[in-house]
Amino acid sequence: MDSDTCTVPDHFLPRKLSKQNLDRFIPNRSAMDFDFANYALTQGRKRNVDEITSASRKAYMTQLAVVMNQNRTRILAFRNKPKALLSSNHSDSPHQNPKSVKPRRYIPQNSERVLDAPGLMDDFYLNLLDWGSANVLAIALGDTVYLWDASSGSTSELVTIDEDKGPVTSINWTQDGLDLAVGLDNSEVQLWDFVSNRQVRTLIGGHESRVGSLAWNNHILTTGGMDGKIVNNDVRIRSSIVGTYLGHTEEVCGLKWSESGKKLASGGNYNVVHIWDHRSVASSKPTRQWLHRFEEHTAAVRALAWCPFQATLLATGGGVGDGKIKFWNTHTGACLNSVETGSQVCSLLWSQRERELLSSHGFTQNQLTLWKYPSMSKMAELNGHTSRVLFMAQSPNGCTVASAAGDENLRLWNVFGEPPKTTKKAASKNYLELFSHVNSLR
Repeated sequence: MDSDTCTVPDHFLPRKLSKQNLDRFIPNRSAMDFDFANYALTQGRKRNVDEITSASRKAYMTQLAVVMNQNRTRILAFRNKPKALLSSNHSDSPHQNPKSVKPRRYIPQNSERVLDAPGLMDDFYLNLLDWGSANVLAIALGDTVYLWDASSGSTSELVTIDEDKGPVTSINWTQDGLDLAVGLDNSEVQLWDFVSNRQVRTLIGGHESRVGSLAWNNHILTTGGMDGKIVNNDVRIRSSIVGTYLGHTEEVCGLKWSESGKKLASGGNYNVVHIWDHRSVASSKPTRQWLHRFEEHTAAVRALAWCPFQATLLATGGGVGDGKIKFWNTHTGACLNSVETGSQVCSLLWSQRERELLSSHGFTQNQLTLWKYPSMSKMAELNGHTSRVLFMAQSPNGCTVASAAGDENLRLWNVFGEPPKTTKKAASKNYLELFSHVNSLR
């Protein structure tokens, strides 16, 4: 073979393809470059093939890649990015939208503030703490009632009771938060005007012994005494007693009117809970006609809480020897659920925005427990008190909870989340910040 002449062997030239085999090789013969084929056989090793830039070569390689599916970077690849899933819960139906998952709320495990409350009586049957709708927290320490104005952060003394009448055994704000009822050990009840800081009335004659529980229903003040009687007082008239409920044989230690004011729940030392009809208030004669009588607890019942999102639902808690939280349908009288807590239940509070219940306890842990309703799974346990947590009160915005215990400490907890957003600057102040300069209520 002459060195100046290149002859391509026949077996290297493209064969003429039949129609049935055409799709298996090169569908477009016009794109073939015979000059390049001759060059590649003789001189191709001397240069990098990628350096060849002829138009016919590029067309050939592109066509070959398409036909032979050599663009492997697109294998199993989406043409467009898939839409992000709304949640991790997949639905079998393409028309059913998956539910969004609500982020879990952070619940601080420690109290935001601890205040000294010297003289706080360690008595399960009394009610010595209340937070009014005017944003004023009242607490009774021995013979004296102290007020903390959460709007200004100031602390003041409302009244000190004479020794022959005291100590203070119960306190409760009116629904407008302007007047405070103060129950005494000598069976009297005093009414105090918070704004003018003066006593406006004394109620006598309803009880023969100390008044340990109070509950307002508009202009009706209901009082519960150690004598087992429940007395309704119309504070607008001179002879205030307008009705008496008889059903407890021991001390009445818990009273709560429903939000509608149509039903009264009472808890007593003899392990009994009664539900009373508000229409009995109109009767001046003592009545034993309760709507329901619950006797399933095995210890005194002081903790009572009406549900804010289900009007007929009542939660009750039993003391030492019981330790259960029970839920009642007050329309039918049925017990809906009973939960063992393992310790004395001292008080109960419902969240105003979430389906949650907060309970305070005695021995052994002296803790506060936050429950998810209706599953009653524990969301958090709040520890810090060293004695039974007898009293709890909730701020008007429903976020902050004050707890008072036999260890003579008052603790503030941010347990129910942040307050609703508001445009008022004054309302944006945090209760705990306003309380930051106070270390003791005395």
